[in-house]
Amino acid sequence: MLGRTASSLFWMSRYHERAQNLTRLLEVAYRGAIMSHAGQDAGTHWTFALANAGCDDRYAQRYDEVNIRNISAFMIFSKDNPLSVRTCLELARNNARAVRTSITAELWEAINTTWIEFTDVSQQSVTPERLPDFLAWVNQRAHLFRGALLNTILRDDGYFFSQMGNFIERADNTARILNTQYWTLLPDSDIADDGAMDRYQWSAILRALSGRRSYRFAYPNARLKAFNIAEFLILRQEMPRSLAHCYAWLADTAEDLAQFYGSREPSLDLAAEIFRTLSEKQMREIYQEGLHEFLTDIVGKNNQLAHQLSQDYNFA
Repeated sequence: MLGRTASSLFWMSRYHERAQNLTRLLEVAYRGAIMSHAGQDAGTHWTFALANAGCDDRYAQRYDEVNIRNISAFMIFSKDNPLSVRTCLELARNNARAVRTSITAELWEAINTTWIEFTDVSQQSVTPERLPDFLAWVNQRAHLFRGALLNTILRDDGYFFSQMGNFIERADNTARILNTQYWTLLPDSDIADDGAMDRYQWSAILRALSGRRSYRFAYPNARLKAFNIAEFLILRQEMPRSLAHCYAWLADTAEDLAQFYGSREPSLDLAAEIFRTLSEKQMREIYQEGLHEFLTDIVGKNNQLAHQLSQDYNFA
């Protein structure tokens, strides 16, 4: 496969995953903003979304006030924000169009229709009252893309590069959210009063990673606890957005690529190495080493993996 084809498939999946992650952050922020929490105003919840999306500095350069209208304009519809939902969907579609003959009709239809319908929506029409429905629509379209990819794509190198893009982006999102909020997940938090503020922050992290309900299944007899939440989102492989789950997929996909091409590139060994680290660690070890330091290291290694993969397979 040509390097530019592999790159387009990688980024097609990565940008779709990023768009869905942004949508989930906005859903969490909207939910928090309309609910009353002692000592918080609506801006606090939108700031949570901005910080976890890595958009806070760019936003501050353009807006003086944090409110729902400015956030919607910047994080959903802005053509100038490289991390907006619009930008992600446009770049995903552009990458898919570049490899139109390498993907199925069903997958192209899912991608192209999403972009066409998104551009038909005016920013003014998405009022604060309509925002949840619009975010739900974007989320559903992301699921449609993922379903079309998993159910129609041939299991060859194109599929493998798409999977690498998806799970590198997902791991990045999980690690960054946890690292941005790491201080709420330290062991001392379990000893504290477990007040409304703590419960909200923990719930927000779980909801941002689609884990609020599944946490209850994984820990049926336990209330929300910082230790359990950190373990759930870092080390529990059965959680689809945990770091361990992402790297289980990445390590398996690395093996598939190695077998497909009959050679083993450095990026594939790096994916296996990160997975071993996550498989062998215990949560108490991570706390002893430093949660912030551990997550910072994972973010760095995840970026290193993406960079090495692009070098190994000559991404254009």
